[in-house]
Amino acid sequence: MPHVLIVDDDANTRDALVELIRSDGLTTAAAGDLREARIQMVRQLPDVIFTDLKLPDGDGVELFDDLEPASGVEVIVITGHATVESAVNALKLGATDYLVKPINFQRVKAILSRLPRTGDLKAEIGSLRGELRRFGRFGLMLGSSPAMQRVYDQINKVAPTAASVLLIGESGTGKEVAAQTVHELSLRRKHPFVAVNCGAISPNLIESEMFGHERGSFTGADRQHKGYFERANGGTLFLDEVTEMPIELQVKLLRVLETGVFMRVGTTKEIETDVRLVAATNRDPEQAVEEGKLRLDLYHRLNVFPIQLPPLHERGRDVQLLAESFLNGLNERYSTNKTFPPSSIETMMSYNWPGNVRELKNYVQRAYIMASSDSVDTTAVPLQISLSKPQAAASVTIPFGTSLAEADRQLILATLEQCGGVKTRAAEILGISLKTLYNRLVEYGEDGKSRAGNEADEVAAEDE
Repeated sequence: MPHVLIVDDDANTRDALVELIRSDGLTTAAAGDLREARIQMVRQLPDVIFTDLKLPDGDGVELFDDLEPASGVEVIVITGHATVESAVNALKLGATDYLVKPINFQRVKAILSRLPRTGDLKAEIGSLRGELRRFGRFGLMLGSSPAMQRVYDQINKVAPTAASVLLIGESGTGKEVAAQTVHELSLRRKHPFVAVNCGAISPNLIESEMFGHERGSFTGADRQHKGYFERANGGTLFLDEVTEMPIELQVKLLRVLETGVFMRVGTTKEIETDVRLVAATNRDPEQAVEEGKLRLDLYHRLNVFPIQLPPLHERGRDVQLLAESFLNGLNERYSTNKTFPPSSIETMMSYNWPGNVRELKNYVQRAYIMASSDSVDTTAVPLQISLSKPQAAASVTIPFGTSLAEADRQLILATLEQCGGVKTRAAEILGISLKTLYNRLVEYGEDGKSRAGNEADEVAAEDE
């Protein structure tokens, strides 16, 4: 059934509308100000909003800014101070109707009667989002593995709140994309998202970059400069590699987070800021505290809601999903229609990806450039050393006195196992042809396994 949100600071009006609407068989939510209304809208997008024009923290028409143009939400404006000008302004902004206090409840019933009762559009949208998530898309993030589903659950819970988030994960796991997703699913999504790499700024300039400076405050400061906290005001500030921030600046950062005020370099005037902080690190934060890289008090302030991002080798089939997404992006950009053959997918699935998603993205781009046809054959772009996922037997021990033939056999079989059975990759590592590898496997009694799939076609192709 349709869902209705009532926004009014007058409790009697709210209660009367809630009772009337519920008696009509609809679900309702109520809010006394804009802040409460926005929280309710994140929890469940309504089909209809009844909002008072004058609210304690602003104007009811500000809610239009929080609605997507294609959302289809009807907004009915209510006021006790009716003027032609206010009515026209509300209608121009997109209001579908206008009610004057005391409210005519017959008009309310007439408005509700226009709503479709067959099928719940918002439930369908929620179901669609659920389907997209099962197919591996959540906000700006991509991946359907159980590890990523756990991350999506955590982001979904924390995004609508004001809590600080600490993203922990190896380099290249997508911490900035996760931070952007937190922002896009929050109440601040209409305001700036500002990303800062704390390790990429000179220690001599980081305070000026973070808080800004006044003209003449130091040599070269020829104009006033707004820092990241000012630029992100009202939105989200993402501090990547926060453990690389100088300790003396961490003290000032902590003060800003606790008081909501800061000072530009070269002045004693305090400036208020309203930002939601998302921080990230590729270190173990507790170890960083022990090593003196991160203040304990700042760690506790940032660690309100920690989220661990999994490395790519723990995400299973996400490797294929991401690789094909990157390839599709290149195809769209350059108007091509290139695809990965099954052998290329197997090669990428068998690799450990120490550089995580960033390394995979760069590798797909190299393979795309090197492909001489519509088939992106990864054998043309050798992967770096550290070629496979960690296995229990990551090394081969050959006792003294072992024959050369036996040592050869053990090395070939161990390499094949480390490559997850992908023979094209094993042959490349061993420095032998694919045909030679098959011949050796036949000698070792592995011929039944070696001819599986369509890899035999590769041998035939090599003979030609």
